Amino acid sequence: MTYTVLLRHGNESGYVATVPALPGCVSQGQTKREAIKNIKEAIAVYIEALLEDGLPVPTEAGQELVEVEGGADQRRWSHPWGRRLAE
Repeated sequence: MTYTVLLRHGNESGYVATVPALPGCVSQGQTKREAIKNIKEAIAVYIEALLEDGLPVPTEAGQELVEVEGGADQRRWSHPWGRRLAE
C-alpha cells in the first residue's frame, strides 16, 4: 500500500511525520530520512494492529494538488475541517 506522508519541520524537534489516511499515525526524527524511516515503521505497526483487531485497513482516497492564485488576501485552508492554516 502507498500512503501520503506529511513532513513538518519543528525548530528544535526535528521533523514530525503524519499519515492523513491513518488517524493518529505519527512519528518523528531529527532528519527527514530518520522521520521517514520511523513513519514507515509506525505505518507497519498501525496496520498490524488493525488486522489483529479485525478492523479494515484504510485506503487512501485519490489526492490532487491544486494551486490557487490570489493577491495579498490569499489563504490556505485544510479540508474537510475548513480551519485556516496560513494567511
